This record gives sequence, structure tokens and C-alpha cells, in this order.
Amino acid sequence: YESWSLPLAIILIAPMCLPFALLGTWLRGMDNNLITQIGFITLIGLAAKNAVLIVEFAKQQQEAGKDRFTAAVEASRLRLRPILMTSFAFILGVLPLARATGPGAEMRQALGTAVFSGMLGVTFFGLFLTPVFYVVLRRTSVPRVPAVEPVRELERA
Repeated sequence: YESWSLPLAIILIAPMCLPFALLGTWLRGMDNNLITQIGFITLIGLAAKNAVLIVEFAKQQQEAGKDRFTAAVEASRLRLRPILMTSFAFILGVLPLARATGPGAEMRQALGTAVFSGMLGVTFFGLFLTPVFYVVLRRTSVPRVPAVEPVRELERA
């Protein structure tokens, strides 16, 4: 990305998934164990993936000449469907883990519940906060180009 601001805009969304994962496990009466924490690592990767989709497209839009706010809104609008499709496919995919029964079900339920609730939270808030992080961080990091006088042709001697 050639700057620190774009990766930071992506990484800032990762902490959004953890409170939702903890809330989901707490509401189901589960504890924060090793399996739940493995779910946290999975969530951070998926949250970053969704943020990369928005940030990368917003960067391309801004390089094409749009201002940073318009680029971020356009990126969120155009990347909405792919983000929702992959997020809900993953959310529905871990539903059997969250509802697991049988031997060892407690571990699978903890993992499934953490990932299920964390992905719900990060999908919802990531769609709104990633563009905000992008706009704010691009405002503080994009260098201003100084006005340059046109180059005059040198006279030949």
C-alpha cells in the first residue's frame, strides 16, 4: 500500500469482532477458553478480509480521481454484495458448530458461538466503520502536493 494508513484502516476493524464474540459466548453461558480464542483468531482474519475489499476498492477509486469520501462510499456500495455473501455463508456455515451435540460438543459450541456472534457484529459494523477509518486516516496521511510552476523551455545558446 506504500503507506501505513491503509493497513491501519484495515486492522482497526479487527477489535470490533471481539466484543461481539465475547457477548455471544457470555449470553450462551459459555466461558472464554482456548477454543473460543481460536475463534477470535479466525474472526480477525475474516474481519480483515472484508476490510481489504473496501479499502482496496476505495484506494482505486481515489486514484481514479474521486475524493476520499466519495471513494469510500462507492467502495462500500459496490463491495456490499460480495461482503454480505461471504460473511453470511460463513455465519451459516458455523451454525452447526454452535448447535453441536454429542461428545465434545462443548468445544465445538464455544468455537461456533464465538465465530457466529463475532461475524454478525463485524459484518454489520465493518460495513460502516471501515469507510470511516479510511476517510479519517487518508485525510491525515495523504501528502499535499505543492504547487509547481510549469517548466519553461530553456533558451538555446
